[in-house]
Amino acid sequence: MSNHLKFYIDGAWVDPVVPAKLDVINPATEEAYTQISVGTKADVDKAVAAAKRAFKTFSLVSHADRVALLKRILEIYNERFEDIAQAVSDEMGAPIGFARDAQAWAGRAHMESTIAALENYEFSEKRGATMVVKEPIGVCALITPWNWPLNQIVCKVAPAIAAGCTVVLKPSEIAPISGVVWSEIMDAAGVPKGVYNMVNGTGPDVGQVMAGHPDVDMVSFTGSTRAGIIVAKTAADTVKRVAQELGGKSANIILEDADFATAVAKGVEGCFGNTGQSCDAPTRMLVPKGRHDEALGIAKKAAEGFKTGDPKAEGTDLGPVVSQLQFDKIQRMIQTGIDEGATVVAGGVGRPDGLNRGYYIRPTVFGHVTPEMTVAREEIFGPVLSIISYDNEDHAVEIANDTVYGLAAYIQSENKDHARKVAAKMRAGTVNLNYPDWDTFSSFGGYKQSGNGREYADFGIHDFLEIKSIVGYGD
Repeated sequence: MSNHLKFYIDGAWVDPVVPAKLDVINPATEEAYTQISVGTKADVDKAVAAAKRAFKTFSLVSHADRVALLKRILEIYNERFEDIAQAVSDEMGAPIGFARDAQAWAGRAHMESTIAALENYEFSEKRGATMVVKEPIGVCALITPWNWPLNQIVCKVAPAIAAGCTVVLKPSEIAPISGVVWSEIMDAAGVPKGVYNMVNGTGPDVGQVMAGHPDVDMVSFTGSTRAGIIVAKTAADTVKRVAQELGGKSANIILEDADFATAVAKGVEGCFGNTGQSCDAPTRMLVPKGRHDEALGIAKKAAEGFKTGDPKAEGTDLGPVVSQLQFDKIQRMIQTGIDEGATVVAGGVGRPDGLNRGYYIRPTVFGHVTPEMTVAREEIFGPVLSIISYDNEDHAVEIANDTVYGLAAYIQSENKDHARKVAAKMRAGTVNLNYPDWDTFSSFGGYKQSGNGREYADFGIHDFLEIKSIVGYGD
């Protein structure tokens, strides 16, 4: 029996207090393929109350037992791996190969990293006559996005449980089915009643209620900067901790001593990954002024090599973007780039040839972009790359840091020492040198309006802990 119309509260699948349904749209077909129930304050109150009751006992569960619980969750996750991939592909249009190899893989990898971090985590430290202990913060409201739906659930739920917290999760209502599968995994793994709860719904009706709830001790939110500000303001009335991973407009500086052809081509690939729907995507490519036209030629060839189409078809590189709202926004942004004088090197407005339905975007590269143009300043969240010239290295750094965001930056150089020196100047939470592999033991989070707090491995666990000093503890 499907659990799509149910919530998971206090160890059981339950109906909403007030019945209300929402269509879940497959972005490849523009048609509803299932429905979810959407919650209200009454559902949030039930879930928070269950989490609050469970915290009294779960906060005392031993380190070893929390490790064992996470390992059981990972075991069931691996059994449901294909279900997760199919859900992500259906709900957000990810090509099925990418859904398996990146989306579902990332959830597994972050579970493994959290378990490894917990096994070695020290929850107490003696400082002279003082014992400093790290204790679970309490009931945590977790609000996750649609672009990496399952991954971001894992990156919040796993460290919260590792810390000894109890949680209420609100997945994105746009891509909620992977969250339902995850809840089935938690149930099958035998997570104690009330430790994990899930309520589907909209931001205003569920997310903001969770953020302002007096019995919630912490909110962890991933999404747009606009929505993150609303969550933080709502949470402020009860002075709860808020961890946020928000928007980005990451610069990719290709230095003079880079392998230019490879760096440009991989930069296009990085920007277009997940159909451009990653907050840390390298969407601004900075190239030496004298090599701008050379970069355009390489980028054009790279962009035209991407196959956009049916997510379930073999060989598809890019699927649709997630919704009509996103499709319309990206089309407006592409047109704005044209209107402001950027050069269309590849792509442009409209759907790719042969695709008359589905929220498909033409993979687009703009050249001769100046730093003040809209496409160089605003997050687009689609397969759209802006190429910008710089005069010298200091100018490149200045352009890269001239943004309200600070989630990630990218540096390309054949000289690693050179790349490290430039990385030290970046105002960003993650700096990637020469397109490294995804490191799930690194920290993840941003400077400035890209948020606060950090996720991944022990960094994620830390954000769910309070610090208590017992002074005069003695020897």
